Amino acid sequence: MTAPLGIVIAEDDLQIAEIQRRFVERVPGFEIRGIAHTTRDARELIEVLQPDLVLLDIQFPDGSGLELLRELRAASHPTDVILITAAKEVDSLTEALRCGVFDYILKPLVYERLEQALTNYQTHLARLRDLQQLSQQTVDGLMPRAMQRNNTVPTPQPTRLPKGIDALTLDKVCQTMHASAEALSAEQVGERIGSSRTTARRYLEYLVSQQELEADISYGSIGRPERRYRKR
Repeated sequence: MTAPLGIVIAEDDLQIAEIQRRFVERVPGFEIRGIAHTTRDARELIEVLQPDLVLLDIQFPDGSGLELLRELRAASHPTDVILITAAKEVDSLTEALRCGVFDYILKPLVYERLEQALTNYQTHLARLRDLQQLSQQTVDGLMPRAMQRNNTVPTPQPTRLPKGIDALTLDKVCQTMHASAEALSAEQVGERIGSSRTTARRYLEYLVSQQELEADISYGSIGRPERRYRKR
């Protein structure tokens, strides 16, 4: 069993920090290793606890979260960072991107937005672990593009969809696959979008042809082969 990913919450507001803690505890695969309410405490917790991820605010009574972020990057610290902040200035976002944040979430924090960011982070690490060699396509899928860092799901937008593929159902399938951290069968996707297995398979195979998904053959307990689909 994979060990849970460690998180340090760095947030000066006690109530917001508690909300973040409760939200994180609802997402499988993570554990809270510490909560800091000042940048000084955050530095110490990160140094001692070595978390995989820090949920970092920008405004603190004793300094700036961006300054702490710059220090971590200057020291080549391996901890990843998701900024959760009320700062809506473009300069703050620009600086955060330069320092390589994994995500940038605006307050007030919504559970679904944080859940998606954490799920994206899990998927990102899993793909890195599975890599054996690089291709340009693989690199493009791992780079922190804006499309991969927000709460929207990139849906293929061809000029004209082929016969038998409608945009509404296609969007449902994309949403379902984007929300799943594991490979799904056509039957499972059909159940989640309220369609038949045959219909789900048609859309899944279309997404495979568009290089949005990849498919593997899985053998069940009785040896029956089954195609299972996952995000690229």
